[in-house]
Amino acid sequence: MSYTAPTSPGRRQILKSIFASAAAGIGGAAAFDVVHSHSLAAQVKMTPDAAVKELVAGNERFAANRLTSIQHDLEVLKNRTADKQEPFAAVLACADSRVPVELIFDQTVGEIFVTRVAGNLATPEIVASLEYAVAVLGVKTILVLGHTNCGAVKAAMKADIVPGQISVLYPPLRRAVEQSGGDVTKAIPANAAVQADLLRTSSTVIRDAVKTARISVISGTYDLATGKVRLAS
Repeated sequence: MSYTAPTSPGRRQILKSIFASAAAGIGGAAAFDVVHSHSLAAQVKMTPDAAVKELVAGNERFAANRLTSIQHDLEVLKNRTADKQEPFAAVLACADSRVPVELIFDQTVGEIFVTRVAGNLATPEIVASLEYAVAVLGVKTILVLGHTNCGAVKAAMKADIVPGQISVLYPPLRRAVEQSGGDVTKAIPANAAVQADLLRTSSTVIRDAVKTARISVISGTYDLATGKVRLAS
Protein backbone atom coordinates (compact mmCIF):
# COMPACT_ATOMS: atom_id res chain seq x y z
CA MET A 1 0.00 0.00 0.00
CA SER A 2 1.67 3.23 -1.12
CA TYR A 3 1.59 6.45 0.85
CA THR A 4 1.85 9.90 -0.75
CA ALA A 5 2.66 12.70 1.62
CA PRO A 6 0.37 15.71 1.33
CA THR A 7 1.75 19.23 1.06
CA SER A 8 0.63 19.93 4.61
CA PRO A 9 1.37 17.05 7.01
CA GLY A 10 -1.78 15.36 8.29
CA ARG A 11 -2.31 13.15 11.35
CA ARG A 12 -1.77 9.94 9.36
CA GLN A 13 1.53 11.20 7.95
CA ILE A 14 2.71 12.35 11.38
CA LEU A 15 1.79 9.01 12.95
CA LYS A 16 3.58 7.11 10.20
CA SER A 17 6.68 9.23 10.76
CA ILE A 18 6.57 8.60 14.50
CA PHE A 19 6.15 4.84 14.13
CA ALA A 20 8.79 4.69 11.38
CA SER A 21 11.28 6.48 13.64
CA ALA A 22 10.53 4.06 16.45
CA ALA A 23 10.99 1.16 14.04
CA ALA A 24 14.58 2.15 13.34
CA GLY A 25 15.56 0.73 16.70
CA ILE A 26 13.77 -2.59 16.20
CA GLY A 27 14.61 -3.61 12.70
CA GLY A 28 14.04 -0.62 10.46
CA ALA A 29 11.05 1.13 8.91
CA ALA A 30 10.53 -1.82 6.56
CA ALA A 31 8.76 -3.51 9.44
CA PHE A 32 5.88 -1.09 8.87
CA ASP A 33 5.42 -1.77 5.16
CA VAL A 34 2.41 -3.77 4.11
CA VAL A 35 1.85 -6.85 1.99
CA HIS A 36 -1.15 -8.53 0.45
CA SER A 37 -2.70 -11.38 2.43
CA HIS A 38 -2.12 -14.83 0.97
CA SER A 39 -5.81 -15.64 0.72
CA LEU A 40 -7.62 -12.31 0.76
CA ALA A 41 -7.88 -9.53 -1.76
CA ALA A 42 -5.47 -6.70 -1.08
CA GLN A 43 -6.42 -5.38 2.32
CA VAL A 44 -6.40 -1.80 1.09
CA LYS A 45 -9.30 -2.69 -1.22
CA MET A 46 -11.44 -4.24 1.50
CA THR A 47 -14.36 -2.41 3.06
CA PRO A 48 -15.17 -2.54 6.78
CA ASP A 49 -18.24 -4.67 5.96
CA ALA A 50 -16.14 -7.11 3.93
CA ALA A 51 -13.67 -7.44 6.80
CA VAL A 52 -16.47 -8.27 9.24
CA LYS A 53 -17.94 -10.80 6.80
CA GLU A 54 -14.55 -12.53 6.53
CA LEU A 55 -14.37 -12.85 10.31
CA VAL A 56 -17.90 -14.27 10.42
CA ALA A 57 -17.19 -16.73 7.62
CA GLY A 58 -13.98 -17.85 9.30
CA ASN A 59 -15.77 -18.43 12.59
CA GLU A 60 -18.42 -20.50 10.82
CA ARG A 61 -15.66 -22.71 9.41
CA PHE A 62 -14.05 -23.03 12.84
CA ALA A 63 -17.32 -23.95 14.56
CA ALA A 64 -18.01 -26.54 11.85
CA ASN A 65 -14.50 -28.06 12.11
CA ARG A 66 -13.72 -27.04 8.53
CA LEU A 67 -10.55 -25.02 9.07
CA THR A 68 -8.71 -23.87 5.96
CA SER A 69 -5.94 -21.78 7.53
CA ILE A 70 -4.02 -24.85 8.70
CA GLN A 71 -3.61 -25.94 5.08
CA HIS A 72 -1.47 -22.96 4.14
CA ASP A 73 2.27 -23.26 3.74
CA LEU A 74 3.54 -21.63 6.92
CA GLU A 75 7.10 -21.42 5.63
CA VAL A 76 5.93 -19.34 2.67
CA LEU A 77 3.74 -17.21 4.93
CA LYS A 78 6.58 -16.55 7.37
CA ASN A 79 8.86 -15.53 4.54
CA ARG A 80 6.25 -13.17 3.10
CA THR A 81 5.45 -11.57 6.45
CA ALA A 82 8.84 -11.48 8.14
CA ASP A 83 9.31 -7.77 7.41
CA LYS A 84 5.80 -6.75 6.41
CA GLN A 85 2.23 -7.10 7.58
CA GLU A 86 -1.20 -6.17 6.27
CA PRO A 87 -3.85 -7.50 8.65
CA PHE A 88 -7.42 -6.85 7.55
CA ALA A 89 -8.84 -6.81 11.10
CA ALA A 90 -7.82 -6.09 14.66
CA VAL A 91 -9.21 -7.97 17.64
CA LEU A 92 -9.16 -6.94 21.28
CA ALA A 93 -9.58 -10.21 23.16
CA CYS A 94 -9.31 -11.51 26.72
CA ALA A 95 -6.01 -13.06 27.78
CA ASP A 96 -7.86 -16.32 28.52
CA SER A 97 -5.99 -19.32 27.07
CA ARG A 98 -9.24 -20.76 25.73
CA VAL A 99 -9.64 -17.91 23.23
CA PRO A 100 -7.16 -18.60 20.38
CA VAL A 101 -8.13 -15.65 18.17
CA GLU A 102 -6.63 -16.72 14.85
CA LEU A 103 -8.13 -20.21 15.16
CA ILE A 104 -11.55 -18.88 16.12
CA PHE A 105 -11.71 -16.92 12.87
CA ASP A 106 -9.80 -19.47 10.74
CA GLN A 107 -7.10 -16.97 9.85
CA THR A 108 -3.36 -17.41 9.68
CA VAL A 109 -0.09 -15.50 9.89
CA GLY A 110 -0.41 -11.79 9.19
CA GLU A 111 -4.20 -11.58 8.85
CA ILE A 112 -5.37 -10.42 12.30
CA PHE A 113 -3.74 -7.83 14.54
CA VAL A 114 -4.42 -9.23 18.02
CA THR A 115 -4.29 -7.38 21.34
CA ARG A 116 -5.07 -9.24 24.57
CA VAL A 117 -5.63 -8.33 28.19
CA ALA A 118 -7.73 -9.91 30.94
CA GLY A 119 -11.30 -8.72 30.55
CA ASN A 120 -10.64 -7.42 26.99
CA LEU A 121 -10.27 -3.89 28.37
CA ALA A 122 -9.50 -0.75 26.38
CA THR A 123 -6.50 0.27 28.49
CA PRO A 124 -4.22 3.11 27.31
CA GLU A 125 -1.66 0.58 26.06
CA ILE A 126 -4.33 -1.36 24.18
CA VAL A 127 -5.77 1.81 22.65
CA ALA A 128 -2.30 2.88 21.51
CA SER A 129 -1.72 -0.50 19.89
CA LEU A 130 -5.05 -0.37 18.07
CA GLU A 131 -4.36 3.19 16.93
CA TYR A 132 -1.22 1.84 15.29
CA ALA A 133 -3.27 -0.88 13.60
CA VAL A 134 -5.65 1.74 12.24
CA ALA A 135 -3.29 4.60 11.37
CA VAL A 136 -0.34 2.62 10.02
CA LEU A 137 -1.50 -0.88 9.11
CA GLY A 138 -4.89 0.16 7.78
CA VAL A 139 -7.09 -2.51 9.37
CA LYS A 140 -10.70 -2.30 8.26
CA THR A 141 -12.46 -3.37 11.44
CA ILE A 142 -11.82 -3.68 15.17
CA LEU A 143 -13.65 -6.39 17.08
CA VAL A 144 -13.80 -6.35 20.87
CA LEU A 145 -14.27 -10.02 21.74
CA GLY A 146 -15.59 -11.15 25.10
CA HIS A 147 -16.13 -14.81 25.95
CA THR A 148 -18.43 -16.94 28.05
CA ASN A 149 -17.36 -17.85 31.57
CA CYS A 150 -14.94 -14.91 31.72
CA GLY A 151 -13.04 -15.05 35.00
CA ALA A 152 -12.22 -11.33 35.00
CA VAL A 153 -15.87 -10.33 34.69
CA LYS A 154 -16.96 -12.84 37.33
CA ALA A 155 -14.26 -11.59 39.72
CA ALA A 156 -15.32 -7.99 39.18
CA MET A 157 -18.92 -8.91 39.97
CA LYS A 158 -17.85 -10.43 43.29
CA ALA A 159 -15.24 -7.73 43.98
CA ASP A 160 -13.49 -10.03 46.44
CA ILE A 161 -10.12 -9.18 47.93
CA VAL A 162 -7.47 -10.67 45.67
CA PRO A 163 -3.66 -10.85 45.73
CA GLY A 164 -1.31 -8.61 43.79
CA GLN A 165 -2.71 -6.21 41.20
CA ILE A 166 -5.65 -8.29 39.96
CA SER A 167 -8.12 -5.82 41.45
CA VAL A 168 -7.01 -3.09 39.00
CA LEU A 169 -9.28 -4.88 36.53
CA TYR A 170 -12.39 -4.14 38.59
CA PRO A 171 -12.98 -0.41 37.92
CA PRO A 172 -12.98 -0.67 34.08
CA LEU A 173 -15.47 -3.54 34.36
CA ARG A 174 -17.78 -1.75 36.79
CA ARG A 175 -19.99 -0.15 34.13
CA ALA A 176 -20.85 -3.50 32.56
CA VAL A 177 -21.39 -5.11 35.96
CA GLU A 178 -23.89 -2.39 36.86
CA GLN A 179 -25.71 -2.81 33.55
CA SER A 180 -26.02 -6.57 34.03
CA GLY A 181 -28.17 -6.57 37.14
CA GLY A 182 -25.94 -9.26 38.62
CA ASP A 183 -26.22 -11.61 35.63
CA VAL A 184 -22.78 -12.63 34.37
CA THR A 185 -24.20 -13.81 31.03
CA LYS A 186 -25.35 -10.23 30.47
CA ALA A 187 -22.25 -8.60 31.93
CA ILE A 188 -19.88 -10.29 29.46
CA PRO A 189 -21.43 -8.95 26.22
CA ALA A 190 -22.15 -5.66 27.98
CA ASN A 191 -18.47 -5.30 28.80
CA ALA A 192 -17.43 -5.99 25.21
CA ALA A 193 -19.88 -3.31 24.05
CA VAL A 194 -18.62 -0.85 26.68
CA GLN A 195 -14.99 -1.34 25.63
CA ALA A 196 -15.92 -0.97 21.94
CA ASP A 197 -17.65 2.31 22.76
CA LEU A 198 -14.56 3.49 24.64
CA LEU A 199 -12.45 2.81 21.55
CA ARG A 200 -14.84 4.82 19.39
CA THR A 201 -14.90 7.78 21.75
CA SER A 202 -11.62 7.95 23.67
CA SER A 203 -9.27 7.70 20.69
CA THR A 204 -9.20 10.54 18.17
CA VAL A 205 -7.45 8.27 15.67
CA ILE A 206 -10.13 5.57 15.84
CA ARG A 207 -13.00 8.07 16.14
CA ASP A 208 -11.91 9.89 12.96
CA ALA A 209 -11.51 6.62 11.08
CA VAL A 210 -15.03 5.56 12.08
CA LYS A 211 -16.48 8.95 11.07
CA THR A 212 -14.93 8.67 7.63
CA ALA A 213 -16.12 5.05 7.26
CA ARG A 214 -12.57 3.73 6.94
CA ILE A 215 -13.13 1.24 9.75
CA SER A 216 -15.90 -0.22 11.88
CA VAL A 217 -15.68 -0.96 15.60
CA ILE A 218 -17.88 -3.84 16.74
CA SER A 219 -18.25 -6.18 19.70
CA GLY A 220 -19.09 -9.83 20.13
CA THR A 221 -18.96 -12.82 22.45
CA TYR A 222 -17.20 -16.12 21.87
CA ASP A 223 -18.97 -19.18 23.24
CA LEU A 224 -16.39 -21.54 24.71
CA ALA A 225 -18.74 -24.53 24.38
CA THR A 226 -19.91 -24.12 20.79
CA GLY A 227 -16.99 -22.25 19.26
CA LYS A 228 -19.37 -19.68 17.81
CA VAL A 229 -19.02 -15.90 17.95
CA ARG A 230 -22.18 -13.86 18.40
CA LEU A 231 -21.80 -10.29 17.20
CA ALA A 232 -23.73 -7.56 19.00
CA SER A 233 -26.67 -6.29 17.01
